[in-house]
Amino acid sequence: MIGMDARFLGTAELVDVPSVAVVVDVMRAFTVAAWAFAQGAEKIVLAESLDEALELRARHPDWVALKDGPPAPGFDLVNSPGLLRSVDLTGRTVVQKTTAGTVGALAVKEASLVLCAGFVVAEATARLLRERASDSVTFVITGEDGRADEDLACAQYIARRVTEPDADATDFVRRAAESRAAAELAEGVRQGAHPDDVALCLEVDRFPFAMVATVEGSLMVLRPRAE
Repeated sequence: MIGMDARFLGTAELVDVPSVAVVVDVMRAFTVAAWAFAQGAEKIVLAESLDEALELRARHPDWVALKDGPPAPGFDLVNSPGLLRSVDLTGRTVVQKTTAGTVGALAVKEASLVLCAGFVVAEATARLLRERASDSVTFVITGEDGRADEDLACAQYIARRVTEPDADATDFVRRAAESRAAAELAEGVRQGAHPDDVALCLEVDRFPFAMVATVEGSLMVLRPRAE
């Protein structure tokens, strides 16, 4: 694959339906999603609202509901990879609602291919894009209204890895480590966090699968895809 036209847009900047979209939320939605799959989750339902997440959880008592911020009634988990890594989710369905990541994914649900990504699944995501040989890919930068540098750095790294499989992650990871989100997590500004969250979000290629979101009935569902 010689070249790829990569666009980097915030969720609010999406004016048309992209053919291929990679929705990036490093800290923490899609790092958490990857950990959920690693802990055995079968699928993740991306909820439009907290109310929908609670409604789905009530309708399916065996499902697990997860949200940003501190623990809340009706929700089983918070959006923290450090806290999630000790939870057994074997065969479970997770309902996820976050401030930025799930919103970005739902905004591009009409795209022919929607991938959700963070550093932990960077190479698997790039590999799937290489296999698709997509001429144009829209990277949705979900954090801070499209200005989150940890998300942009990860998106740019994945885009580079599509055309340069040996591209080095060091500078991209450093940018993410110096981001506002990383500082807020490290300083305890964001609730529902674990001290290891920043480090876990900055692990490159921790997991060997990409994460593909598709519309199933009335829901947008995220599943792992290992090549």
